[in-house]
Amino acid sequence: MLARSLGCTLAGIRARLVEVEADISPGVPCFDLVGLPDSPLREARERVRAAFRNSGLDFPLRRVTVNLAPAYLRKEGPGLDLPIAAAILAATGQVAPEGLAGWVLAGELALDGRVKAVSGVLPMALAARASGQPGMLVAGPNATEAARVEGLQVFAVPSLASLAAWLRGTERLAPPAGDGTGEESAEVHADYAEVRGQQVARRALEVAAAGSHNCLLIGPPGAGKTMLARRVPGILPGLTAAESLEVTVIYSVAGLLPPGGGLIRRPPFRSPHHSVSTAGLAGGGRPPRPGEITLAHRGVLFLDEFPEFRREALEVLRQPLEDGMVTIVRAESAVSFPARFMLVGSMNPCPCGYWGDPRGQCACTPHAVLRYRSRLSGPLLDRIDIQVEVPRLDYGDIERQQAGESSAAMRDRVLGARARQRERLGPGLVANAEMGPAELRQHCRLSSAARSLLRAAYDRLGLSLRAHDRILKVARTVADLEGAADLEPRHLAEAIQYRALDRDPTL
Repeated sequence: MLARSLGCTLAGIRARLVEVEADISPGVPCFDLVGLPDSPLREARERVRAAFRNSGLDFPLRRVTVNLAPAYLRKEGPGLDLPIAAAILAATGQVAPEGLAGWVLAGELALDGRVKAVSGVLPMALAARASGQPGMLVAGPNATEAARVEGLQVFAVPSLASLAAWLRGTERLAPPAGDGTGEESAEVHADYAEVRGQQVARRALEVAAAGSHNCLLIGPPGAGKTMLARRVPGILPGLTAAESLEVTVIYSVAGLLPPGGGLIRRPPFRSPHHSVSTAGLAGGGRPPRPGEITLAHRGVLFLDEFPEFRREALEVLRQPLEDGMVTIVRAESAVSFPARFMLVGSMNPCPCGYWGDPRGQCACTPHAVLRYRSRLSGPLLDRIDIQVEVPRLDYGDIERQQAGESSAAMRDRVLGARARQRERLGPGLVANAEMGPAELRQHCRLSSAARSLLRAAYDRLGLSLRAHDRILKVARTVADLEGAADLEPRHLAEAIQYRALDRDPTL
């Protein structure tokens, strides 16, 4: 007898529907699983057998063949346990095959028959809705996540025995506890009012947030670089509905969504340790999973002690900083992950940290400073729009009692600048940092005085064409913060001042 059910497998951050066919035929008892399953999925045979036995269900002592279609698509993970078991139940006549029609199933089976949660249920639910399926059966902890997709009926399946009873009409399955539309728990970000002094760095980070520009903070230890960087999320605008769903899908695939929470509505902030591997930063593994740069999509990736990261790990940033996408290529497949993030880095000017500090004693030789700086390649630094010095504070700044400007005030200006950018750029582009050559020509026209200033900076600093374009983007953001329609020399002058490493490569 032949029966079918529907499941899902992940390919990057997208899900593909899988048709599970179970055939029961006479012959020596065996259980064959075909259709390009990976190792964890091949182990489903033992999990399904034990789950049947411990749930009081009859596993057929005949030849069992389960096919996962389409055959060319590699199937990954244990999420197909439940549809495999359901197809076998229908093929053996223990439930009516018609009961599985229109339902997409996802869940891992424990040996006692319990249905356990799996990662990536949100993109699976989106794939189910896109294919026209009316409903989804998932593990209890995944039910609220699947219910975030509007127009999809979702039921929580506690065990294989409960699924069989529901298909027979003798038991009801519970709907999810919530509809998944609730707000995520409010995350309290530290306030810039707590930061003393550092007006230049604060202004640079406000410009960076307004245009989603990459930023590098350079200064001696204890100057406040980390303190400044960790407050950036508090001045960023919230995610749009489309961005919120996109980010939540990424965290679903990575298994980082809290159970029962709503969509992620605030830009993520990721701060990996400098010992992170290349795969941990860019993504990878078998199957490929999102790395830190994808988890920072539409948010901030903070790399503290920038030169201490492995050079090969840092170099993988070059493609996503340019394209907003990272592609992981394997022998059997290639997957792409979105990675449009705002990079914020911090570094000391030398190994000991006191090069150029008038009140510190640097013990580094010029060769040691050059070797330290060379850990960051020229092409990578060229992709960082804003490079700003963070000097040691004067005691007067520390002693001053009045608080600095709050994050709320800075955020209001950032929101105003982003609104001007949305109106000017139209759909498809979020911020000035994403402008291409065509948008630069259209929105960054220069007066003769501004062009003369930029030409002088280009020749004197030895800028690349990429640095030239990034100066224009930053200048456009400075003008947006001011509410100016045209680029003036003062806007370009401020943008040029943010190229600290171009002005003085010994920093």
